[in-house]
Amino acid sequence: MGAADVVPGVSGGTMAFILGIYERLLSAVRSFDIVLLTLLLRGEPRAAARHADLGFLVALGLGIGSALLFFTRIVPLPRLIHTDPVPVFSLFFGLVSASIVTLLRHLDGFNSRHAGLLVAGAALGFIIVNLVPMETPETLPFVALSGALAVMAMILPGVSGSFVLLMLRKYGYVFDAIGKFDLSVLIPFAGGAALGLALFSRLLVWLLGRFRTAMLATIIGVLIGSLWMIWPFQERAYEIVRGKERLVASAPVLPWGAGEPLGTALLWALAGVAAVLVVELLARRRSV
Repeated sequence: MGAADVVPGVSGGTMAFILGIYERLLSAVRSFDIVLLTLLLRGEPRAAARHADLGFLVALGLGIGSALLFFTRIVPLPRLIHTDPVPVFSLFFGLVSASIVTLLRHLDGFNSRHAGLLVAGAALGFIIVNLVPMETPETLPFVALSGALAVMAMILPGVSGSFVLLMLRKYGYVFDAIGKFDLSVLIPFAGGAALGLALFSRLLVWLLGRFRTAMLATIIGVLIGSLWMIWPFQERAYEIVRGKERLVASAPVLPWGAGEPLGTALLWALAGVAAVLVVELLARRRSV
C-alpha cells in the first residue's frame, strides 16, 4: 500500500482490495469512536488495542512509512517524474490500467445503471484532470487541505492519494518534504490528513456499504478518465517560478510524435501490469 501511495494514479486502497485486507482496514478506521475513547478513559489499554486492531494498524503503518521513505530518499520518485517522465509514467500507466481491470472483475451485480455510472465517472475524471490549475499555493491551509483530500483518496479503492497530490501540484512538494523531514510542511499536511480521515472515513464506509457496486463503478470510471493525465507521451512545458522549474502545460501526443523510444515505454508499462498481476496472484494463493 505504501509503495502504491507514492505512485500518482495507483491507489493504496486498490492494493488493499486486491490483497484482501480492505474490509479489515475499513473496520480499523471505524474503530476510532466513542467506544475506544471510553476504554482508554477506563484504563483498559489492552481492550482498546483489540477494539482498534492495533497490531494490524501498526504493521500497516510501518510498511507504508518504510515505502514512503524508500521512494523519497533511496529511489526519489518525485525527482524521476521530472527528469525521466516517459519511463516513469509508462510504469504508472501499466499499474493503473491493470488495477482498473482488476477492480472491474470485483464488481458484483453489474448492470446498465452501473455502466452509466462508469461512463459518468470517466467523464468526471477527464474533467477533473483538465480543470486543475498548473500552480497552487504553498500556504499552510492549502497544504492541510491537500492532506485531507489525499487521505480521502488513499482509503478508496481506485483513487490515488498521490494522484490527488499530483493534480493539486503538491506531489513533489510533499514527497520532497518527507525525504527531507521538513516538519513545516509535514505537520500541517499530517494534521489535514488526520482531520480528513476523521470527518470523511465514516461517510465513505457508509457509501461503500450501502452502494458498493455503484460506488466502485463510479470510482473505476474516474480512474479511467484520469489515464489521460498519466499517458506517458506528453508535450510538457516548464517555466521558472520562484527559482524552480515547474510544469505549466501538458498535452498527450501519439508515441511517434513525442521523440521518445516506444519500446522502452512499452517494457515499463508491461512491468507495471505484471506487478499488479503478481500481487493479485499472491493474494489469491493466500486466501485459498
